Amino acid sequence: PNYKEYCVIGAGPGGLQMAYFLENAARDYIVFEKGYGAGTFYLKYPIHRLLISINKRNTGKTNKEFNFRHDWNSLVSHDESLQMTKYSEDFFPPADTLVQYLNDFATKLNLKIQYNSTIHDVMKREDKLFQMWDQHDNTYTCKYVIMATGIAKPKEPQFQGHEYVDGYEDLSVNRSDFEKQSVLILGRGNAAHETAQHIMGNTNVIHMMSRSTTRLAWATHYVGDLRALNNGILDTYQLKSLDGLFEGDVNELIVTKSPLDGRLYILHDNKTLTSPGQDKLPTIANDAVRDGYDRIIRCLGFEFDFDIFHPSLVVNRAGNSRKGKYPRISFLFEALGSRNLYFAGTNAHSLDHRKSAGGFIHGYRYTARSLHHALEWKNHGVQWPAVKFNNPMDLIPHILKRVNEASDIYQMFSALCDVVIFGEDKISSTYLEAYPCSMLSRLPRVTGHPTPEGIMVIAMEYGKNFSPGKDPFHDERVTNEPSQAHQSNFLHPVMYYYNHLITDQMFIGKHKDWILPVPDRILHIVEDFVTKFDAPNPHVLMLRRFLEDNLGVDLRHWFAEYCFMFSLLDANLPIGC
Repeated sequence: PNYKEYCVIGAGPGGLQMAYFLENAARDYIVFEKGYGAGTFYLKYPIHRLLISINKRNTGKTNKEFNFRHDWNSLVSHDESLQMTKYSEDFFPPADTLVQYLNDFATKLNLKIQYNSTIHDVMKREDKLFQMWDQHDNTYTCKYVIMATGIAKPKEPQFQGHEYVDGYEDLSVNRSDFEKQSVLILGRGNAAHETAQHIMGNTNVIHMMSRSTTRLAWATHYVGDLRALNNGILDTYQLKSLDGLFEGDVNELIVTKSPLDGRLYILHDNKTLTSPGQDKLPTIANDAVRDGYDRIIRCLGFEFDFDIFHPSLVVNRAGNSRKGKYPRISFLFEALGSRNLYFAGTNAHSLDHRKSAGGFIHGYRYTARSLHHALEWKNHGVQWPAVKFNNPMDLIPHILKRVNEASDIYQMFSALCDVVIFGEDKISSTYLEAYPCSMLSRLPRVTGHPTPEGIMVIAMEYGKNFSPGKDPFHDERVTNEPSQAHQSNFLHPVMYYYNHLITDQMFIGKHKDWILPVPDRILHIVEDFVTKFDAPNPHVLMLRRFLEDNLGVDLRHWFAEYCFMFSLLDANLPIGC
């Protein structure tokens, strides 16, 4: 009963993006959403109602793909009215505007969504089909399941005294509730700093504790790290205005409530505090917490809700570290150990966690598309979309167009790559866009395109010469010389050429800091101040010569008189003639 070929669970941005691709391909699908509309997660979160994904409305260009590079909230569609830049003029829009946008996206594109359906006990039957139920015990059956529920379950470590702690999910937005209070915030991500930013004008003091030091997005190039609009408490800490940050393991906390003054104290050795002045110092960061707090707030982020699966369907966590909040999946977004169970949206961020933008709309709109292309070939025999070239001279402007305009490889840097498959003559080529870099060794199997000869991979990468502890604004941070392009710090194109398709073993054995195995030839195109890679000598000439070396052909353009002279002297004319 109620059979669909594809069941997408969740109508947030990731689920809607998958639904759009399935709708365009005329597939048999349904989207289940527990809320009464699309994107209901954003009706509550972020608590303080301000998104941190930028809404850059003006770039000075009319190219839609280029503008998408800087629009971090819109989903991919053919309808140009469905762009967040048309919904808000704010650089950081309110969350309610995103909810309106997502519901318009679902309605205007006629996506097949069943609202008010809380799916549970997803299981796999003996006939390899998936079965699941909603809250009314209606049964649904699917051949393929795509989980797009998001990372929506608050992380709640069960340390001693956790019952005295307020959760981010239940936090009041009324600033007066924090008037003249001393507050400890557990966590140091954007949710924690967003909370501190909101209440710091009312509190006596704010302390923040986390397992590791603060990571600033401008230093790590990772959009999930602390963003500038939330980092006000760093000023008050470093300028010694009572607020402070220290390190400690949340799981080892012991919180107790004093019967004398009702304040909350952090203790050690499982000893109970009977007097605020008792000489029992905490073990964390000297004695920074000795005065106690009026309130402790937990802002430790969210995790995937594994309870949606029936106990017979085992889906493991991606690891024991921070990746543990994500499900463990293959490089093609499939659950390891459970065929035909896929993950889309931020659920798939374990593959590029702390590396690229796959946990955010401007990243996972493209990983969802990559998943769709892979499913189209695997399940329906539709090859990965490609552009064919009969002449490498036509290939050069296409590569330049991609590195200068494309949003997918720009936002999913080091995770999605363009791939050029050269024909046996090394003249013709097939160009695939936004392919998962980690699946290069499986290229023919995933895309349906054979690889008779060499391949070239075009990736966008940051340099390896930065680290969170290094000043990101040091005066030698920029490389200008093409000969030193491999030392570029900022986002720039990197070309990998392989004489033959790499193997799985080559990929497994690659250096951990490289996105691909060592190629037969490599070219870094020097970074540019405005990420514009079209300068004749530093960019275009270097690319042309790289292709000439790899293909063994002359790719210069010639005037007619030179071509006529060549025709008199040689039977083989340059391609430029």
